[in-house]
Amino acid sequence: MQPQILSKITYFLPETVLIITLIVCILADVILKKKSLVVSGLAIAGLLVSGYFVYLQYGMEASLFKRMIVIDPYASFFKFLFILSTIFVLLFAVSSKEFRDAEHKNEHTYLFLSLALGAFLMASSVNMLMMYLSLELVSLTSYVLAGYTKKEKRSSEAAMKYIIYGAASSGIMIYAMSLLYGYTGTMNIYETARILTATGTVSSPMIIIVLIMITAGFGYKISSVPFHFWTPDVYEGSPIPVTAFLAVTSSAAGFSVMIRFFATTFLKSSAFVAGSWQIIDGIKWTEIIIVLSVASMIIGNFVAVWQTSMKRLLAYSSIAQSGYIMLGLVVANQAGLTAMFIYLVAYLFMNLGAFYATMMIANRLNSDNIEDMKGLGYRSPFVSISMVVFMFALSGIPSTAGFIGKFYIFSALIEKQMLWLAFIGLANSVVSLFFYVKVVKYMFLMKPDEGYDSKVQYGYGGYVMLMLFAVPTIFFGLYFVPLVKFAEASASFFGLR
Repeated sequence: MQPQILSKITYFLPETVLIITLIVCILADVILKKKSLVVSGLAIAGLLVSGYFVYLQYGMEASLFKRMIVIDPYASFFKFLFILSTIFVLLFAVSSKEFRDAEHKNEHTYLFLSLALGAFLMASSVNMLMMYLSLELVSLTSYVLAGYTKKEKRSSEAAMKYIIYGAASSGIMIYAMSLLYGYTGTMNIYETARILTATGTVSSPMIIIVLIMITAGFGYKISSVPFHFWTPDVYEGSPIPVTAFLAVTSSAAGFSVMIRFFATTFLKSSAFVAGSWQIIDGIKWTEIIIVLSVASMIIGNFVAVWQTSMKRLLAYSSIAQSGYIMLGLVVANQAGLTAMFIYLVAYLFMNLGAFYATMMIANRLNSDNIEDMKGLGYRSPFVSISMVVFMFALSGIPSTAGFIGKFYIFSALIEKQMLWLAFIGLANSVVSLFFYVKVVKYMFLMKPDEGYDSKVQYGYGGYVMLMLFAVPTIFFGLYFVPLVKFAEASASFFGLR
């Protein structure tokens, strides 16, 4: 068995590179003993090397460590997403006033890498124990990052609330997994699917309870209602780069493990029938996802209307966005999964862009209050116009990547004859315009207060970063064929049966 394991260890190279990079960054921090861009540079270099190995693996199918994890295009898609988002957030941190004023030196760099490593493992996990351990690696790192600026009262409060909610949801999920293990005798989700399929129609009330409890664990990670209560406070209290990282990378990691779990554990076969998944008779997990999705969209959008803090507004926006993304899972076919992948890529650029623009504004105004952004469109036109692009993309306005994501989500629902659910999603998109356009109104349709009408200048580096988010947001809204093809190819595989 040992030679076989060693022969497959090359498939673990992306994760191995991240582990080595993590150790190198810790040593560099100890040696330098001061805040330095060198540590961030080493981290970005390590991420790029890891991304190269992920690229080499794309299209492969293999299992590792006695089928604890798998290598497949599905996992590779999410790994590309994690690498890209981690690199962007590391660049965020360079110009973050909150990180610059913090007592810590470079700890955030290897905490970001640690979270990315956990996300990698979540995307590849096919064993419930590995799913739980990798989720805990992401969660524990997130708790530390949320309380990174420990002198800020809100930051400490955010970390405490995050830990309480995280511990509760993780405990509920691992207990449910233990029940499922007791019922089937295996932790491997493919073996679990075989055993459940062999029983014919699954009518045990325990399975329904297990479904709900495991959904609680995943729902906490993706900030879906009713497991969202930590989100607004944690987003508001954490440094903006951390908030952006949690909103994109941590949420995407939650979706990666949630999709694989539901689309494997409770299917009769990995083969599609008329393009749809064959769900085991008696297991109605799609109904549970529908409830979570609709609740997340409604509560996220309607509560966001009343927010005055940009951080809290984006927090409730993220809750609503998770509802839109879950609509693709409800469809339970390849078209829905493809739509989810397209939306996740669009979400990466438009959400990180919105957070970065918020960080630039907060650095200058010392506030993320929307009312303090009066007349900012005239004081800082480039940043304000970029923010408009991100707000319109998040609401799903045509010619943006956000529109393409929602178009494919709603198209998949309509093809599945779920017109009523598509209508609910569309109606919520209309509601979201109220709070997204509110930001535009304050920036361009209101005059600044007296004494606050001077020009706001930013460095060229900030403008370049905004372009890195704004250009793809518009580009994929106009030319989205490569993105769709990549999503379709990645959505066709779920690892080894």
